[in-house]
Amino acid sequence: MSAIRSFRSVVGALGALAILSSALPAHAQAVVKVNDDVNFRFGVIGQFWADTTANPDGAGQTNNLFVRRLRLMFGGQVAKHVSFFIETDAPNLGKVLPGGKNIAPSMILQDAYAEISASPELMLDAGLLYVPFSRNYLQSSVSLVPIDYGPYTFAQSTATQSVTGRDTGFQARGYLAHQHFEYRVAALQGERNATSSNGFRYAGRAQYDFLDTETAYFYTGTYLGKKRIFGVGGGFDMQQNYHASDADTFFDLPHGPGAFTGQVDFNHFDGGTTFTTLPKQNDVLVEAGYLISALKLTPVLQYAHRNISETSVGDETRTSIGADYWWSGYNANVKVAYGRIAPAGHSAGNEFTVQFQIFYY
Repeated sequence: MSAIRSFRSVVGALGALAILSSALPAHAQAVVKVNDDVNFRFGVIGQFWADTTANPDGAGQTNNLFVRRLRLMFGGQVAKHVSFFIETDAPNLGKVLPGGKNIAPSMILQDAYAEISASPELMLDAGLLYVPFSRNYLQSSVSLVPIDYGPYTFAQSTATQSVTGRDTGFQARGYLAHQHFEYRVAALQGERNATSSNGFRYAGRAQYDFLDTETAYFYTGTYLGKKRIFGVGGGFDMQQNYHASDADTFFDLPHGPGAFTGQVDFNHFDGGTTFTTLPKQNDVLVEAGYLISALKLTPVLQYAHRNISETSVGDETRTSIGADYWWSGYNANVKVAYGRIAPAGHSAGNEFTVQFQIFYY
């Protein structure tokens, strides 16, 4: 119940601030402008799911009506060139988990970082950060083309004691070559325990955009035909004997009555002797969609495959077909997806999911 009381307190505080903002100069409905150097913004994400899964090997059916993501966002600028972003989450509210119905989830900090923007060529981030790794890893959940991230995108999160791809630390990032070349390099806390003497975790990413540029902290899943993007990137993630690498490409190109969107991510993970629970593996993610602008509709395909090295145990393929209805762009939309889960050596299971999303920031 303490989590629910905390959640209500945060909602009440944000409500009070929103009322206060109506009496102050503002650039938009949920922005409080104190002066030219100080401002605050508020936002919300809600993703509401109806999901049914036929478990592999015919081991029953799992049905859920739950809140996949419920996030409150608070960001802004506290001084010239100094900004911050904080985002909470109460994930999987109401979903049936191994311990029972998750009706009172712990509220977590999903993101919490400050940034010094010395120039477009050099920005310094500190706090709870996205680990700079793959394209899909860094995409915002509100703009994804499929209904969710790739099933193996965050394969190293548990071993590295991360939270959905986030870890605490410091990062330098910037944009060169007229903002077409992006780099991100981070030193992170990594895996820790009471007696741990592990070295820090290090990660980095580079991307080159051949057409329009991308300069946001979070990557966009689809620009809904508003930009022309073709980017190629790669990344690394390491801590002592653990190492991982990524290569990816992304495109979002207006064409004909709409726009094509797609990406391919290839990830290699090897826990080594540092993370023995993370087997050496190669994971592939392929996504594609085409926005039919007049209908606000995007048919979507997603394919993901996990190949565990030196054994077939744990190998798995997941495929999904679905559609997005962009009722009001990112702010309000509906997505449906039918998926097939095929573990090696076991019969396949099916999954059908419907999501209603609200978003404002």
